[in-house]
Amino acid sequence: MSPKIALIAILTDNFQELFAFYSGVLGFIPKTDMEQYAEFESDGVRFALCDREVMYDATGDESYTIPAKGHAFELAFPVNTPTDVDTEYGNLISKGARGIKEPADMPWGQRTTFFADPDGNIHEIFADIE
Repeated sequence: MSPKIALIAILTDNFQELFAFYSGVLGFIPKTDMEQYAEFESDGVRFALCDREVMYDATGDESYTIPAKGHAFELAFPVNTPTDVDTEYGNLISKGARGIKEPADMPWGQRTTFFADPDGNIHEIFADIE
């Protein structure tokens, strides 16, 4: 095995609402939609949503039957300029994303903002400060 990630899949008990968010709010274009599993067009790594029940059926592992708690991962979306961070944040909030932190210049040299999906997963939009 090589240390290369080929797919990121978000597991959820709330598939339809997450599908509507990632396609309708974030603008990911579905390329596969199987009602409990969807894969989206994405430059770079493959990106999917998967109902936790599908993973339980595939593996038989009882941990998939326990509701997820907490924030286990973050997706970071790059944009071209610091101004784009502000614009994209406003667009997402107007479409129903839940704002976590308004755009701000961070000490690591990026303008960053944070928002949440319907499952409460917190993601960021960022751009390098010139």
